[in-house]
Amino acid sequence: MNQEKIGKFIATCRKERKMTQQELAEKLGVSDRTIGNWENGRNMPDLSLLKPLCNELEITLNDLLSGEKVNEKEYQKKFEENIVNTIDYSTKRITQYHQAVSLIFILFGLFVSLSAIMIFPSESSWGSIYSLLGIFLFMIGIIRITNTIQWYLRFFLTIGIFLFSIGILLFTDYLNVKLNHEAPMFRITTKYIGNVIYYDTFFYDVYRCHFDTDNEYWVIEKNHKRTDADLIHYCKE
Repeated sequence: MNQEKIGKFIATCRKERKMTQQELAEKLGVSDRTIGNWENGRNMPDLSLLKPLCNELEITLNDLLSGEKVNEKEYQKKFEENIVNTIDYSTKRITQYHQAVSLIFILFGLFVSLSAIMIFPSESSWGSIYSLLGIFLFMIGIIRITNTIQWYLRFFLTIGIFLFSIGILLFTDYLNVKLNHEAPMFRITTKYIGNVIYYDTFFYDVYRCHFDTDNEYWVIEKNHKRTDADLIHYCKE
């Protein structure tokens, strides 16, 4: 479907009818800018406006989609071509809309996850909740945008991206603990034992020894089951 050719044809027919863009726009219930976009070949009229547009310009739908007046000999051939082109154009528009919505999910999901990490204090559980919500929205976008590939490739790709995204969040959280001495956002439990705060995560343990004192210091180690007495003794060393 040649949008530029159709646009020029719309402009020619409008001028033959001695109508301005504004007048045609008012008859169709659109803006004159929309008419201008049609005539410049930037956009095509919505399917619901094709018939009203043809009526106002006194042309057939076949003429409009061909971008020229169609003679009787070529009418059937042009009609069949235009049907195929219209279906193809509609399919592309639906695909573009689908991809745009998917991209919105992806970008909004990333925004939610990053915002949760930056806005919520690490002691709050809301940060981890909103981060996971962002990942969920992000994955919806990925699933939508990959719906054209084979299901098994889509499955492994989705799982891979999900695990990678979770890994990025956990690694970012670990760096925040190590470099900024902040409580891990993604933790299983938090325990207060004497002068120690113990944060248990999936992959490592964090000890905040002598918290809220001048002697406070942080220790990070691999998961190691320690009793409450061990923790108190550990932080005295």
